[in-house]
Amino acid sequence: MFQNSFEITIPVFNEETSLESKILILHDFCIDHCSDKLWAIIIADNGSMDRTQIIAENLAARYKKIKYIKLDKKGVGLALKTSWKKSNAKIIGSMDLDLSTDLKHLPQALSAITEQDYDVVYGTRLNNDSRVVGRSLKREIISRIFNFILQRYLKVSISDSMSGFTFFKRSFLDEILRNGAESDRWFFQAELLIVSEWIGLKMYGLPVCWTDDSNSKVKAISLAIEYLGAMRVLKKKRPAMAK
Repeated sequence: MFQNSFEITIPVFNEETSLESKILILHDFCIDHCSDKLWAIIIADNGSMDRTQIIAENLAARYKKIKYIKLDKKGVGLALKTSWKKSNAKIIGSMDLDLSTDLKHLPQALSAITEQDYDVVYGTRLNNDSRVVGRSLKREIISRIFNFILQRYLKVSISDSMSGFTFFKRSFLDEILRNGAESDRWFFQAELLIVSEWIGLKMYGLPVCWTDDSNSKVKAISLAIEYLGAMRVLKKKRPAMAK
């Protein structure tokens, strides 16, 4: 692909209700705001059992910029790794289907990589310049406590490891995977950032406007518990250069 190309992977599981509308919002945004680049949207279906596959295949048939990959096994991390390993784009990344992160930040993230030479850009909701809408106090407290623990336990400065909005240079994928980012589950998104910092990549926490999805399937408490267990495993893999 062309040097300025990028791919956005959207991991999905049983999303028949909102899949088409959300993907087309993202598709139209990219047409309007990313016309100077080659781009593609990858729907990475990890084990859906509803009409997600039918809808996604129809979208891929109608729009040349939309691609679909099907995995029989469930796992956000597995979906992202499978998609990214197939990519030839210069910049790869992911967003959640609910588009909680305002799309205006997509060009900002790409610009930070192409013009400011950052290796990794991630959306952060915990910056003073960020704006969070509709988030319950409980979820906010859980997020802040978890990120505090992650920073201290794994010795990183990442301000928000759970936003689901991340873009990075494809050339670093193999190194990131080789140094410990290998979970098939939700924690992979945090692993990606943690390992990137460990191996010395140039990272930017982009303050974002983020709107909570009241229909989100993510359970903050159970996810935080899963993350805590995964953190213990990851710490043992920490590269010697980062210790």
